[in-house]
Order: sequence, then C-alpha cells, then structure tokens
Amino acid sequence: MLVFCPHLQLKVIAIDEQLRVIYEDNVHFDKDLPEFKTQGGVYIHSDRLTVTSPVLMWVKALDMILQKMKSSGFNFSQVRALSGAGQQHGSVYWKKGSIQILKNASSELPLHQSLKACFSVSNSPIWMDSSTASQCSTLEKAVGGAQRLASITGSRAYERISLVSSFAASLFLGAYAPIDYSDGSGMNLLHIWEKAWSASCLDACAPGLEEKLGCPVPSHSVLGPISPYYSQRYRFSPDCKVVAFTGDNPASLAGMRLQEGDIAISLGTSDTLFLWIQEPTPALEGHILCNPVDSQAYMALLCFKNGSLMRERIRDDCASGSWDEFSKALSSTVAGNNGNLGFYFDVMEITPEAVGIHRFNRDNQKVSDFPKEVEIRALIEGQFMAKRIHAEKLGYKVMPRTRILATGGASHNKKILQVLSDVFNAPVYTIDTANSACLGSAYRAIHGLVAETNVSLADVVKLAPEPRLAVTPTAGAEELYRPLLKRYAELEQKVVCSPTSSCLVK
Repeated sequence: MLVFCPHLQLKVIAIDEQLRVIYEDNVHFDKDLPEFKTQGGVYIHSDRLTVTSPVLMWVKALDMILQKMKSSGFNFSQVRALSGAGQQHGSVYWKKGSIQILKNASSELPLHQSLKACFSVSNSPIWMDSSTASQCSTLEKAVGGAQRLASITGSRAYERISLVSSFAASLFLGAYAPIDYSDGSGMNLLHIWEKAWSASCLDACAPGLEEKLGCPVPSHSVLGPISPYYSQRYRFSPDCKVVAFTGDNPASLAGMRLQEGDIAISLGTSDTLFLWIQEPTPALEGHILCNPVDSQAYMALLCFKNGSLMRERIRDDCASGSWDEFSKALSSTVAGNNGNLGFYFDVMEITPEAVGIHRFNRDNQKVSDFPKEVEIRALIEGQFMAKRIHAEKLGYKVMPRTRILATGGASHNKKILQVLSDVFNAPVYTIDTANSACLGSAYRAIHGLVAETNVSLADVVKLAPEPRLAVTPTAGAEELYRPLLKRYAELEQKVVCSPTSSCLVK
C-alpha cells in the first residue's frame, strides 16, 4: 500500500497486510528540488497574501520518490491498492485537452517531462494563500451571508479553492480523478448534507464550474486501476487499484483511528482538534467536513495559532525556561486555579479572533498580572477550556466512551495532559503519529478494497497498535469545570476583536 502526502515534502509509506510499515521515504522540496527555489515548499509573493507552489515540483517529486523506491529494489508488483493525501485547500488547474497527454504519457520519460505544458496556472494557490478576501465576501453575500454558507458547506468562506488531493490521484489514474466527499467539503462548494455540489455556491463562483469539478465520490471509492504508465515504467500490477485520495486532515483522522465520540488533539506549533461528530452544527468558526471513513458521520476541525510557542514563552517567563519547573508549578496549583482565568494570544488567534494577554480574577475583574504558578495554570486551563467550548459550539458532545488522543510535543508532558483530561472529563491516550496522514491513507487504501461489503475501517485496522492510556480525569473534575467553562465563554466575548474596537497586546 502506498501513500503520497505533498506538503513540505512528498512522503511514501508501504504497509503489508499485517499493517506493518515495510518501506518509508520522502523527497524534501527545498533540499531535493533546489531548482524550484522554494522556501518551505512555497513561494510567498510580495503582497504577503499570495502563497503558491509550483505544480511541476510536485510531479517531479513523485518521479523522484518512485525512482528511489525502484533503485532500492522495492517490489511494485505486490502492491494491491494505493491511496494518498494532499494538503487541503490548494488548487490545480489543467489546460483543456491535458487529459489526453496524461492518459498517453510515455513510460520512457519521467512524468514531469510529459506534463510540463499541461497546466494553465503553473503555480498553484495553496492553503496559506489569503489573497481572495473580496471573493470570499462575494460568495458569502451571494448565498445569504456567512452563517448561511457555513450551514450549507460546513464553514464560512475562507481564502481557498481546492484541491491537491484529486490532482495527485489523477497522476496515478491517468485520468482526471473525482473529488472525494471529505476533502471536497473543504471547498465552500459542496452541500455537506446532500453530498452534492451546491447550485447556489457554484453559481456565485463561475459558469460551467460543475462540469469542471465532476461528480464528488465517497472517500472509500475505488477510482479504477492504476495507469498503464506505472505498470510499464515501474512494474506495478495492472490490477493495482487507486482509492480516492483525500485531504491531509481527514487522512490523519483515519491514521489516528478515531471512532465516534473521540477527539484528537495535536499540541504543536498550532494546536489542532479533529472531532468525530454525528450531528454537527456549523458555525462561523472551525470547519465541518464529511467523515473520510464513515459516510454517515462528520468530522470537525478547529485550529488555534497560539499553541506551543505560547506555552514556551510562558515557560521562559515563569519557569526559567525549564519544563520541569513548569510542571512543578502546574502541580502546585489547584484545579480551577481558585477562579483565576486567562487568555493568552501573542499572535492574532483564529478562534476566537483576539490578540493580547487578558487576565481575570475570580470576580471577573481584569488584573494586570498573576503570580508565576497561577499564570502557568491559567494558560494551560484556558487553552483547553477554549478547545472544549468551541468544539461544543460545533455540536461535539463529551460522552462516557469519549477518548482524547493526544499527539505533538506537549503530549509528552503528563502534567499538561492531566489538565486536558480534567477539563474534558475524559481519559487521555497518547499515540505515535509522526506520519498520521500517510498512515491513514495507507489504511484507507486497504479499506477501499473491502468498503463496498460494509466492512468498517475499524475492522480493517484492528491489528494496528493501540494508543497508550496516559491519564484519567480527577474525581469531581466535571463539577469543578462546568461553571468555569461557562464563565470562560462569557469572558471570551470581552476580549474578541471587533471592527469598532482595537485589540492591543499587553
């Protein structure tokens, strides 16, 4: 099983039927393809809003990684199915008639040489691009406002189009691949309840758009056999199936093997939440996507910019730069912090839209500072309370069987995980998911072979290693935090930026 995940690099993982990783490699865009002169795999344009990646760089990276596998002696003929993931919200534009070149590419040439004249836009806008704010506003107005757009498509308009994932699948299929429901629901074009393109959204964008997009398909769909190009050049079996590619975040949900009621929290530079959700309530924050492994369910996605860098800054200010001291200070204070609450945003936050440091005492009065140990607990409790509040706004419900799967740097700190467990009143497990999107796509490739027989992904991956239990909630945590969560949500409104108020960093 193979999987390709274009982002800062192109990665490949092959797993066997026992779900063991038997091959792993990558091509780093900046280092291995210096001729494209990217930084972090992208071009940041002079307006600082436009961010693109060269399409041919992705194609050449695919050529390189397959050649590396071939040189290593990898046996492509044993591959039964492949799938993949692409960074969400990027878009690739084929020239009219390019499908014939793709379909008839000569196996004597690397693919990037055959496709060099196939793209009407040579540099693809990607997820970091924010140059289309006026178009986003126009789209929202056309369908009746931001909340109406969120109710149809799962999120308000963000500066993006899509998709890298279906482009990557097209390279293997030798034909234009359809967009899957899950990644497609990040486009502001898919009606997430009906699993079909929204006519009002399409009409607001461009004439003839539906024909260019094609029909969306379930995320477990087998799109067809691999292109003869790969059988001839690399000796893939002609029977190798291409399973629909999806976005990197939906693929990570599969890789972390979330189940109904679970929540995955990545505690990294930005903190990210994936939620398995049955009855979502789309809002003006976060994203609702079709679930990539269960077509009757949904996933919610929330991203918080002020993650590990904010924690490290408070560690440096209040704990002499030592995580040990930080953890001791956290342990020395009581759960609930005697009612002291804090909001910590060194950079403008996404959810909520706020910036600055804001501290409140138990009487909801704003104060200028906290003792160091109080500051540390206020930071950690505040970060996790915000995550629970905004997850619940999207329709998430903590259930008796809820598990929290934690990954990222801070997931190694048990004192931080204890606060997470207490705030959510759920056990926290840790999982090694350095390549969760890649691994998830490999799992999805296997699932695609049997999905039509109603076999679930959970059944397919039951041999995979289980996550490890790290901490369980302290007795009485739910009763303690319930009123604090209500207070925190109310105070958050006081720190949110608005067009008529300035947001100042203290």
